[in-house]
Amino acid sequence: MAGWLQMLVAKVIPGVWFTLMLLDPSIQTGVVPGHREPLPDDSKDNITIFTRILDRLLDGYDNRLRPGLGETVTEVGTNIYVTSFGPVSDTDMEYTIDVFFRQSWRDDRLKFDGPMQVLPLNNLLASKIWTPDTFFHNGKKSVAHNMTTPNKLLRLVDNGTLLYTMRLTIHAECPMHLEDFPMDSHACPLKFGSYAYTNDEVIYNWNRDAVSLSEDGSRLNQYDLLGHNIGDEIISSSTGEYVVMTAHFHLKRKIGYFVIQTYLPCIMTVILSQVSFWLNRESVPARTVFGVTTVLTMTTLSISARNSLPKVAYATAMDWFMAVCYAFVFSALIEFATVNYFTKRSWAWDGKKEAQEMRRRESSSLAKKTNNTFNIVGTTYTMNVDKDPVLTTIAKSAVTPPGPIPVPLRLPRMDGEYVPEEGGIKSYNRVSKVDKMSRIIFPVLFFVFNLAYWATYVNRNPIMTITHKTNPQK
Repeated sequence: MAGWLQMLVAKVIPGVWFTLMLLDPSIQTGVVPGHREPLPDDSKDNITIFTRILDRLLDGYDNRLRPGLGETVTEVGTNIYVTSFGPVSDTDMEYTIDVFFRQSWRDDRLKFDGPMQVLPLNNLLASKIWTPDTFFHNGKKSVAHNMTTPNKLLRLVDNGTLLYTMRLTIHAECPMHLEDFPMDSHACPLKFGSYAYTNDEVIYNWNRDAVSLSEDGSRLNQYDLLGHNIGDEIISSSTGEYVVMTAHFHLKRKIGYFVIQTYLPCIMTVILSQVSFWLNRESVPARTVFGVTTVLTMTTLSISARNSLPKVAYATAMDWFMAVCYAFVFSALIEFATVNYFTKRSWAWDGKKEAQEMRRRESSSLAKKTNNTFNIVGTTYTMNVDKDPVLTTIAKSAVTPPGPIPVPLRLPRMDGEYVPEEGGIKSYNRVSKVDKMSRIIFPVLFFVFNLAYWATYVNRNPIMTITHKTNPQK
């Protein structure tokens, strides 16, 4: 009996086991039915949590509507971090500035509750939510950097506050008043605000550290960046009143370049023109070269100095300086023409030795005629009249032809006097009184002019002209 049971169990149980395995595959793994491996807890994964939060926030979110529409005014806080300033173009009256432009506002539709208080996001979400329509009023050209990806930052705080930052390069207009050029100062504005929303819908405010400049951010060669100030204004247009935020950057021009390129050459040209006063007035070629060359040099300097400036209708400080220098140079040329007009040209090239030689020959020929013979009662005697002064006088009077006594010739000088010459033979030019006076008057006047010019412009306080744009048309 016992053997029969053992044989039955050995044949039946394997078949039952095989059938159960086919019906329940879990038996193959050795897992107890009704018990499974524990699944991962997705509620503890931050990525999954914030994915669900963002999906929930954007579900039904309309980015065409501003926060608080119909209830409150949206306040946008702004600040600017200047990474580089410059260069400044005088001819185009514009400047270039590279900034991190930051805006912050609150949107209650984006409140969330999660394990992190601040949620850093990339620029992809910025296109899905409402952002301020900020534009730059005096911007000529603005560039948003996109390499290697759009340079934008977006952070979301759990209370719905957003921080939106972008990197911009702005070419902005800078109105310049160049009356004091090159000792001038300017206040270059940067103005921005909402394009479509009036001050009843969106207003702007400056945050703490509204404008800050990088330590090595200046890219200015001709200017010193003195500082900046901030403010805001309300402008009116046909579509309403708008808030405009303003930041003025104060610039003062460096004068060193213009001293080397313009002022020193002008001063040296004027001094060179006055060297002609020390030349002999018979040196016509030399003095003509001095006068004409200096006038042409001043003309060239004035033209080249104007090339780096816009075509303004008024005279700048440099223009006044060059005009006075030009007047000095031209006056020196006129002074030479005046002196040259009164110069005695008939014997301008004779020298004193020639005149003395001519006088000596005439005197010797006269002495030979009087010392050879003289006649007494029909008898001719040869006598030496050189040894007897009395006979010499008689001989001279005997041969002197009757007639009027010759009057010494008096020749005109340019100063109005006359120079008597022995025998009326020749007269020689002396230094002109006009040249003598010019040697003193011209340098003194030019020194006084420079003293007054530099004392006036260098010590003048910088004039910062701040312009306001009113009544724009949209």
